Amino acid sequence: MAYEDTEFVDRGFPPAPVPANAPRSSPPGVHRAPTREDLDAQVTVNQHQMAKLLETQQQLERARAELELMRRRRTEFQLGRTEVRDAVVRGVSLLEKAEFASRRDAEQMAKSLVGLRESLNQLEDIHEENWTEETWGVELSRALNTIENARLEWNSARIKWPVLDGKHPIPGEPPPPPPTMKDLGFWALCRIGFAFTWPLLVLGSGLLAVLVLVYLKN
Repeated sequence: MAYEDTEFVDRGFPPAPVPANAPRSSPPGVHRAPTREDLDAQVTVNQHQMAKLLETQQQLERARAELELMRRRRTEFQLGRTEVRDAVVRGVSLLEKAEFASRRDAEQMAKSLVGLRESLNQLEDIHEENWTEETWGVELSRALNTIENARLEWNSARIKWPVLDGKHPIPGEPPPPPPTMKDLGFWALCRIGFAFTWPLLVLGSGLLAVLVLVYLKN
C-alpha cells in the first residue's frame, strides 16, 4: 500500500517561520555569490600559489646560473686543453730538435777537442834543444809539418765553433763587462764628444748668424 507525503503532515500546525538572515537556497543550476569568507580563502590560496611560484622561479634561476657556470667552465676546459696541448706539443718538438742538435754538436765538439789535444801534445813533443847537426834538417821539416797540421786543426775548430773567436759567450761563464771610458781610444772619445756637442755648435752658429744679420740691417 503506497503512502503520500501529505499523509504524514499534521495540518493542524502551521509551518515553522524562516529567519530573515537565514541563507536562501539557490535554485538548481544557479551558483550563489561568493561570501567574504570565500574571497578571503581564495586570496590565501592565491598567496600560497604565488609563494610557491616565486620559490620555483628562484630555484630555476639558481639552476640556470649553475648551468651557465658549468657551460663557461666547460668551454674554458676545452679551450685551455687545446691551447696547452698545442704549446706542449710544440715545446716537445722544439726541445727534441734542440737536444738532437746539442748531442750532435757535443759529439763534434768532442772530436774537435780530441784533435786539438793531440795537436797540443805533438807541439809540446818538439824539443829543439835535442836536435843535432846531423838530424836538425829532418827534425825541422817534421816540426814544420806538425805546426802546419796543428794550424789546420785549429782553423777547422774555429770554423765549427765561433766561441773560439769570442763571438759567442761560453756557457756557464758570466758575460764580459761593458767597455769603460778607459778602454776607448782617442778617436772614439772624440766622436763621443762631438756627438754631445754638435747640437750646441749648431745652435751657437744660428744665433751668431742672426746677430750678424741684425747688425748689418742697423
